[in-house]
Amino acid sequence: MSAFLEAIILGIIQGLTEFLPVSSSGHLELANAILGKQQVGGENMQMTVVLHFATALSTIVIFRKDILDIIKGLFDNKDRSHQYFSLKIILSMIPAATVGLLFEDQLEQLFTGNTLFVGMMLILTGALLYLADKAKSTGKEVGWKDSVLIGLAQAIAILPGISRSGATISTSVLLKIDRTKAARFSFLMVVPLIFGKMAKDLMDPTFFEQGQSLTYLGTGFITSFLTGLLACSWMIKLVKQSKLIYFAIYCMLIGALAIAINIL
Repeated sequence: MSAFLEAIILGIIQGLTEFLPVSSSGHLELANAILGKQQVGGENMQMTVVLHFATALSTIVIFRKDILDIIKGLFDNKDRSHQYFSLKIILSMIPAATVGLLFEDQLEQLFTGNTLFVGMMLILTGALLYLADKAKSTGKEVGWKDSVLIGLAQAIAILPGISRSGATISTSVLLKIDRTKAARFSFLMVVPLIFGKMAKDLMDPTFFEQGQSLTYLGTGFITSFLTGLLACSWMIKLVKQSKLIYFAIYCMLIGALAIAINIL
């Protein structure tokens, strides 16, 4: 398979699975297993950074109005709702940031093509999505306690096969939070973490020694960004319409297939 085609495939996978509740890390691990080499993560930190930057940028484009309102609201002492929302975002980031920093080496061991583990986590994601699909939304706002619980869900979603958007949105819905607000909070809370992880990777002395071609990285970036725009918009509509059951079935089927391939 040519490098150009590989970059397109990886970009599409990242763009779709970062927003759709099917686990981007799990699908990239499965893609690596199918392609027969470590295309993302590990030895290819450059492509990891590029793909995640692309999906972070697509999130910013989709929620540009919300982000601008939040920034403006930070300086509005009369209406503190935006300030409180920003603090809740920061609070939700703490669990994942703590786990990522303290257990980085242990977590890296899980990203070694272990399709059996990925399959089990995908089935768990499917079960969580099923429960969320059956839950009733009450129009509740994200509270302080809710932000901590959603943050814990995001920390667990570091595991390959656990969907970050699936875990955080499902947790929010199970907490009776309005579905639209749940999706908005879920997608906005991950952007600072992505940029933080990118900054950490860029400071790695081996980052610029990997020598990936600009064509390869650029193809992955463009594909991931455009796919991310479509997937993010689509996911917001699906959450509103309570159609998580389809993703629950998909995750369970892919998880079962990954386990079967590993065993056989």
